[in-house]
Amino acid sequence: MSPPVVTLVTDYGIHSEFPGICHGVIHRICPDAAVVDITHGIARHDIRHGAVVLRNALPYMPLGVHVAVVEPQVGTERRSVAIRCADGNVFVGPDNGILSLAADAAGGSVEALDVSRSQHRLEPVSATFHGRDVFAPVAAAIAGGAPFAEAGEPLAPEDLAMLELPQPVHHGDDLVAHVLLIDVYGNVTLDGRHEDLPATGLALGHALEVEAAGRTARATFTATFADVPPGELLLYEDASRSLALAVNRGDAAAVLRLALDDEVRLRPL
Repeated sequence: MSPPVVTLVTDYGIHSEFPGICHGVIHRICPDAAVVDITHGIARHDIRHGAVVLRNALPYMPLGVHVAVVEPQVGTERRSVAIRCADGNVFVGPDNGILSLAADAAGGSVEALDVSRSQHRLEPVSATFHGRDVFAPVAAAIAGGAPFAEAGEPLAPEDLAMLELPQPVHHGDDLVAHVLLIDVYGNVTLDGRHEDLPATGLALGHALEVEAAGRTARATFTATFADVPPGELLLYEDASRSLALAVNRGDAAAVLRLALDDEVRLRPL
């Protein structure tokens, strides 16, 4: 049989001991667990970044227990939750919306628990490190076979915090999208996706105009960065089939002066 899988998405960074401590807690409780670090490089306190990354990674993860910890409100009265979804995946983390996109992608919540006072948590519980004291031990116990229902108090799934993302809008052949994420390279992920393309005039290999904040720039819709010369702007589908803007060997966010949630109009030429 395959070992139980626990995945981690956090904003702890790669230079702190926090990810390693979470590994240690999980292995003490569930020694056979295979722990997958999806990333600990989520932008500090950026709940949406963590939610999108978890959702995008989920199709490539084994069925398991997925922990996401990005919580600017740690130490407050916000709940710690565990969510069991229709496809069998379980999500554990703060009830701030970070789990909601992945839970929807996993078929939706069929059972939810408030695990803030779970019998599996470590004592005493730190006011600032719930990843160690609540989320990791609860996830490890569930992964190790502890009954899900016994990990906390029942919670109505409809009471869980939901993350609302902006939505693209079609205007004739144009697509009006919004900046969803900006990565370390300055590549700009938009909320438009592959399935939005048929209703537009945007076509692979063709030019388009990018309009944002009253400025316009010419780009090419390409499959990869190398399809345009260095320094040129391109539109492409990223690994999760989201539309994204980049500058070959450059920084699209800086060139276009874009920030999160900015509106971007993509107009075929």
